[in-house]
Amino acid sequence: MRIANTSRALSALVVAGAVVLSACAGMSQKQKGAVIGATTGAAVGGVIGNQTGSTVRGAIIGAIVGGAAGAVIGHQMDQQAKELEQSIPGATITRVGEGIAVTFPSGILFPFNSTDILPAGKDNLRQLASSLDKYPNSDILIVGHTDSVGTDTYNQDLSQRRALAASSYLQSLGVPASRLQTQGRGETEPITSNDTEEGRQRNRRVEIAIYASEAYRNQVKSQSQ
Repeated sequence: MRIANTSRALSALVVAGAVVLSACAGMSQKQKGAVIGATTGAAVGGVIGNQTGSTVRGAIIGAIVGGAAGAVIGHQMDQQAKELEQSIPGATITRVGEGIAVTFPSGILFPFNSTDILPAGKDNLRQLASSLDKYPNSDILIVGHTDSVGTDTYNQDLSQRRALAASSYLQSLGVPASRLQTQGRGETEPITSNDTEEGRQRNRRVEIAIYASEAYRNQVKSQSQ
């Protein structure tokens, strides 16, 4: 399990569609937030999503506040990410912009070709639910992914059902449905080639975006003015 800080890579990708972010490299978190805050979060999110093929990263970047408010949110996400790294075995915890991406690889949450959550997967989701309860000011997007085996239609449906299964389980643990959104991306966002079994295993995954809710973003912005 690891925490990966992707701010430099994300900044480089945003440059392709938003040149204003080219100044982010080498800046502090607060300085980066100020530069990013000069653009619209939704536009930046669209650029990131298109450039990386990552719905999760696009959602997180689309919720960026920037400036002093962004620094406050980012600091909280730093702390939550560290705690998630310690409490969720097997997941990859990645700090992205002012949010967190949690990736559950193949075999952690679901058996092959199934939407039944494994015992170890339930343990992982319980730890995630505990963290979401401790940090209640965020929204969560759950995105299911598959490999390329099978038809596009089947894979899209399987990925959506897996995202819904994870969402339903989090709700059973007390996470409000109002905080949760789901998407199935099927085989459309691979992170590596599907030509090998190892690659297909990596592509079968569930990704979760954690980012500040609109109400919390507005609250922090108001307090920072």
